[in-house]
Amino acid sequence: MSEVTAVSGTVHWIGAGLSTGSGLAATCDAADGVRLWHRTEERAARSLQALGLTGRAEPRAYTREALAAELAPGDVVVSMLPAPEHAPLLAVCVERGAHFACSSYVSEAVLDQVPAAEAAGVVVLTECGLDPGIDHLFAHSLIARAEAEIGAEAAASYRLTSYCGGIPAVPNDFKYRFSWAPAGVLNALRSPARYVEDGAETTADRPWEATRPHLIDGEAFEVYPNRDSVPFVEQYGLPGTWKPETFVRGTLRLDGWLRAWDAVFEELKAGDDRRITALAQELARTHPTTDADRDRVVLAVCLDVRGGSGATWSGRCLLDLVGTAEESAMARCVSCTLALGVRHILDGSLPPGLARAAETAERSERWLAELAREGVPFTLRAG
Repeated sequence: MSEVTAVSGTVHWIGAGLSTGSGLAATCDAADGVRLWHRTEERAARSLQALGLTGRAEPRAYTREALAAELAPGDVVVSMLPAPEHAPLLAVCVERGAHFACSSYVSEAVLDQVPAAEAAGVVVLTECGLDPGIDHLFAHSLIARAEAEIGAEAAASYRLTSYCGGIPAVPNDFKYRFSWAPAGVLNALRSPARYVEDGAETTADRPWEATRPHLIDGEAFEVYPNRDSVPFVEQYGLPGTWKPETFVRGTLRLDGWLRAWDAVFEELKAGDDRRITALAQELARTHPTTDADRDRVVLAVCLDVRGGSGATWSGRCLLDLVGTAEESAMARCVSCTLALGVRHILDGSLPPGLARAAETAERSERWLAELAREGVPFTLRAG
């Protein structure tokens, strides 16, 4: 394995949208220097002012060419840009010998560049936000605890569910609050979901049609599968002698969401790209996010294991956080987790090549403890 490129201490944070919060301040604390890149230098300066960071980071007008001109070996680039922008940005990082971090899932385009990044000593940190991110930390923590009780070599069956959602703190008629672009929400719903149910792989072509009730501490929610859950069986390192009865990673919504969105689903069924784009714009106008709104993030990861000998183990991690006037819950969860990952790039503890928020139980426990100290609290029940 190549040696990791020595960090320079400079961080380039690119984008200051809805998910940029106190994590940027934490990065300013940890780095020798921070530059915030936005559409214009003026917008970057306004974002720093709104976050109380004027003078603690330098505003910049973002283009890849402008960034490349300032990148030095060992710098860290944090991408808060839409996922399709990550791969071109990573290519610039590899060329300049700069490390890369984002909160998004690993795309094929990013994965293709990992060998070159590793050879260049560049860290490629991904899936380091809320979902994906904290959910991975929860899963690794629970699996390690279950293994200690049931045994990693013992025959067993298990149910693992991981549901996460950004919802309005005060329920509204629409049963939702947009915490990211409406177009992204709609396109995610148009993507088939693959998961394990009743011991067999299952695919929902229209994920919302697999919505079901879900209780958390007596409160009713609705949940549905999202994306492809199946590869995470291997990513989470579940013992090969354990067989999944249920394995699903999905989305959580307020009770009544399915009915409230019925008209939206009818539009999605038509599958007209132009109409879906127009619908996203209509939803943004009809259901705007205002300064008076407060969001709520709920993430619940549950693991139930039954050994062949009859031994059982159950555990749950729950994060339930309401936003404040200063910062949304979504921004806190995403940006604080990403900032934590950046700190571990800066301290040299991550190796070159691909890394995710959680790849071992030990790292998960350490990172969860750090997040709790920084205002991302959670509860864990196990036994």
